[in-house]
Amino acid sequence: MKTLDMLGKPCPIPVVNAKKALAEQGADGVAVIVDNFVAVQNLEKMAKGSSLGFSYVEDGESRYRVTIVKDPNQVLDTREEALNLGSGAKGPLVLVASDSMGRGSDELGRLLIKGFIFSLTQLSLPPEAVIFLNSGAYLTTEGANTVSDLKTLEDRGVGIYTCGTCANYYKLAESLAVGSITDMMNIVNKLAGASTVITV
Repeated sequence: MKTLDMLGKPCPIPVVNAKKALAEQGADGVAVIVDNFVAVQNLEKMAKGSSLGFSYVEDGESRYRVTIVKDPNQVLDTREEALNLGSGAKGPLVLVASDSMGRGSDELGRLLIKGFIFSLTQLSLPPEAVIFLNSGAYLTTEGANTVSDLKTLEDRGVGIYTCGTCANYYKLAESLAVGSITDMMNIVNKLAGASTVITV
């Protein structure tokens, strides 16, 4: 498999060069080394838009190794084998309580939460459910840059739930773009039954 060093190269250069490498005769895939998460996301869009297999790993600080293969099942099968997943395995329940991540810059926080949601789509064993509380409700509504990734999760069988009280408080119930509205009793029941809970 050919490896492309795209460190320091702005988009769309990594995508363009990845396409060229994949078009070469006999190529079964390509590995692309990039230094920003936007490039990872753009490579994923290209791969999925062409029905190619996609995965990535963080290979050091601000360094990512993206693998794109022509067999869309190859990357997933490799991950599942490595993790030795059982048929009854369940992913974590993820509780998102804000429309940003961490403290400090709100702009940075929104960028981080976008990256977090995207990263959930890359887990070999997806979350059991993702629940949105308080201002996190904004992330499931029309116009949010997280909706596409949440729909990807939903297509993989992940439950996407938005707190009804929160949606009503922010007047968002009519603009829900993915998942469904739920109540606090259902949220509590899901939390109580989850093997692992991740809160952000």
